[in-house]
This record gives sequence, structure tokens and C-alpha cells, in this order.
Amino acid sequence: MTELEKYIHGYFGVPADDLAKIVTFFKPVSLKKGEFFLKAGQLSDRLGFVQSGIVREYVEANDKEVTKWISTKGYFVVDLASFVFHQPARWNFQAFTDAELFVIDQKNYQRIGQVVDRWPELEKLFIAKCFTVLEERVLTHLSMTAEERYQQLFAFNKELFNQVPLQYLASMLGMTPETLSRLRKKSL
Repeated sequence: MTELEKYIHGYFGVPADDLAKIVTFFKPVSLKKGEFFLKAGQLSDRLGFVQSGIVREYVEANDKEVTKWISTKGYFVVDLASFVFHQPARWNFQAFTDAELFVIDQKNYQRIGQVVDRWPELEKLFIAKCFTVLEERVLTHLSMTAEERYQQLFAFNKELFNQVPLQYLASMLGMTPETLSRLRKKSL
């Protein structure tokens, strides 16, 4: 079972027959390190799911890059506002390592509803999941100290600290690289 199938089945409890139908709409896509899945300003006509590798989501603002999220195996990559509302993407999605994704384009995404009766319900759950993750990130940034945010990310995915430069992790955590370095030294 692919990571995509595990995710859809595990989170949404989709029966095997519907799961088989849904995954046929996704196609494997390989990204080489440094290659973009989506660039800011483009229209997003596809949604990806990371099977392996690392994809960084960032924006260029005030002459610097701000990392919003670093997607690893088991995460979706999509500029949701662009994908749903057909507006220019705000975020860049760039492969930080070679990456394997399962990708569905806008046309096939719309076609799922024709073959899976529960699709409207599943789509609402998917979008609700996206917003729940976003709310959790906002809550974390507003209510936790820098040290607590670092500890939470380290406990959740400590491998990232060996795979991604600290400047990107610091940006994602809403702190300077110096603060992150100090927190890492303190916890050793």
C-alpha cells in the first residue's frame, strides 16, 4: 500500500473499493532536487502528495525567503487558495531533495465525484483537515515559546534536523537561525 493509500484509508476510513477508484486519478511524478512543483504567481492546477523526499513551501518577502512548511512523506503539497479559487499561487513549492509525489490535476480532481458517491463528504473532510492543521500552526505560534515550538517539531520529526538546513527550520518555526542554534545547544 502506498503512503497515499495509507493516508486516505487511515484518515478518512475510505472502503477499499472507493480507495481503489480514488488512487487511479493520481499519477506518479518525480521531482529532482531544486525542481519546482509550483512557483508563486502561477495558477495551481494540481495537488500533490509526497510519497518520498522533502518539498519546501516558501514565499519570498522583503528580500528574504520565509518557509511556511516542509513537507515530508505523507503530506499534501498544494496552494489551496490557488487550486480551489483559481487565483495566482502565493507559495513556491520546491523539492529540497529528490522527491516522488502522487499528483492529481484539477480535471481529474473534479471527476472523482462522478465515481465515488461519498466524494463531497470526503472533500469537506480533506479541506477541514487542511484548516485544522493551519489552525494548529497559528495556535502554536501564538501560544508557545520559541523553545516549546522547537521541542515540539524535534519530537515530531527529528530527522528533519539532519536533512534540512537550520535556516529553513528556523523560518518555519518563526525564529532566527541564531535562536534555533542556541535552543539546539541548550537541549543537547
